[in-house]
Order: sequence, then structure tokens, then C-alpha cells
Amino acid sequence: MEYYSTHINKLIEQLSHLPGIGAKSAQRLAFHIMNMPKDQVQQLTSSITGARENIRYCKKCFTLTDRDICPICSNPRRDASVIMVVENTRDLAAYEKTGKFEGLYHVLHGAISPMLGIGPDDIKLKELMMRLSQDDIKEVIIATNSSLEGETTAMYISKLIKPSGIKVSRIASGVPVGGDLEYIDEVTLLRALEGRVEL
Repeated sequence: MEYYSTHINKLIEQLSHLPGIGAKSAQRLAFHIMNMPKDQVQQLTSSITGARENIRYCKKCFTLTDRDICPICSNPRRDASVIMVVENTRDLAAYEKTGKFEGLYHVLHGAISPMLGIGPDDIKLKELMMRLSQDDIKEVIIATNSSLEGETTAMYISKLIKPSGIKVSRIASGVPVGGDLEYIDEVTLLRALEGRVEL
């Protein structure tokens, strides 16, 4: 049974397609939008439309940008000899927030997942290999997730790159800050042990 008008139902339905937004959240957002001043709603819709029409992949690292070459790749102060490989633009943003990585990135836009039918040709691996053959790269840091797909992707990339003589490293993973050891799974504990550093 429909409780609202067709327009509100359509809005709720469209909002519920967004990731992490269930039916109740979509309903709450829809009513919030209905109560917003018209000029704010106009700004929201034009921001969504503008982003969708103007955002594209950086020609070097494949992050999302509104330029041909993103601000990170075009920054002359970045170390162009080190590339960090990440699964998506959100991961890139997380590393940028630390303010500690001074190299460049390569965004894969996914991870190898045979179960989901995602193979090496479905992510930006060919582009990475082309970049490595053209630029003077000394190290590739693989920063894919610690999931099965992320690990599979990391191993695949490592096997592709190692014959070229470029140093390949993997980000460490292990015990989170503030985590109690008794609640952490065995795989994570083993990773923490294997990735230990001298103090």
C-alpha cells in the first residue's frame, strides 16, 4: 500500500538505490529534502548533475577528477618514482589524509574476484603495467584491502611486476590501535607477528 504521493515514492525509491541507504534512511532523506528551501534543493541537484557530467578518470592514475591530470599527479613536489596501488578513490583519499605519503597513486577501480566474475582485465592493471614501462619507477607499494580479493590482487600484481626489477612492497596489516588481542582473529594476529618491526 502506498502512503505517499507518486513523486515522494519515486524519490524514496531512487534514494534507496544509494549504497548504505535502506528504506527507512531513504524515507528520512526524502522528507528532509522536501523540507529544505527550494534554492538548497536546486544547489543539491545541480551539484549532482555537475559532478556526474564533469568528473572523469585522471589520465595517469585513474582517480576521479575534473581535470585531465589530477592535482596529485600534476604536483611537481610528489615523488614520481614511487607508486601506491589502491583499489578505489576512497582508499587514495584515506592515505592522503595521513599527509605522510609523498609519492603518486594508481587506482585499480576494483579487485580480482573470480567469484564475482572480475578478472585482471576488468580493473586498471594493463594501465598500471603500461605506466611502469614508460616511467622511471623505483617502488610499487600495493595497498589493496586485506580481504581475499585484495590479497589475490596483491599477489597477482606482485608476480607481474617482479620480473621488471622494480621493488614491490605490501602495506603491513595487523592489530588496530586500541584493539584488545583476545578479540582479534588468528589471521590478523599472524599478520601482525610477521610484519613486526624492530624498536
